[in-house]
Amino acid sequence: MSTKRKFVKATTPPNSEINVTPLVDVVLVLLIIFMVVTPLLEKDIEVRIPETEDVPVEQMPQDNSQLIVKLDADGTYSINTETVQKDEYVNKLRRMLTAKKKEDRIVFFVADDKANYGLLVAAFDGAKQAGAFVLGMATEDIPAAAAGGDPVDPNAAPAPAPAP
Repeated sequence: MSTKRKFVKATTPPNSEINVTPLVDVVLVLLIIFMVVTPLLEKDIEVRIPETEDVPVEQMPQDNSQLIVKLDADGTYSINTETVQKDEYVNKLRRMLTAKKKEDRIVFFVADDKANYGLLVAAFDGAKQAGAFVLGMATEDIPAAAAGGDPVDPNAAPAPAPAP
C-alpha cells in the first residue's frame, strides 16, 4: 500500500508585514500612564530648615594658634603669612606642631589656582612628616586676621570658615 501525502494549499499567500496595531495600543497605554503619573511626581516636599543667625566678624573667635600653609602661584610657601623657604618648611612646621597636643595638630592649606600640583602634594607630605594629625584644604582664601595677621574690617562681609 502506498501512502500519498496530501498538501493543502493556502488560499491566501503568507503575510510578511508587521502588524502595528498591537504596538500602537501598547504605546498609547504607556502614554496614558505617564500622563497620569507625571503630575503626582511634582509634589512639593516640606522641609524645615533651622534658623540661621548672622554673627558679626568681631564676635568670631580668632584662633591665632591655627596653622595655615599657603602656596602661591610662583611656588613659595608661607605659614601664617610668614614666607618660608622650601628646605626650611618641614623643620619650621615641626617646631610649630610639637608645641601642640596630637589632636590639635591641624594644618590648613590654601593653594593658588595657578600653583603647581606637585608642590602642593610636597607640602602635604611635608606636613605629615612634621607631625600633622589632620590636613585640611581650604577652597577659598582665608582672611589675614584668621591667620594671625592684620585685623579684618568689621564692616566687610564675613568670609566662610574653611572646612577641614
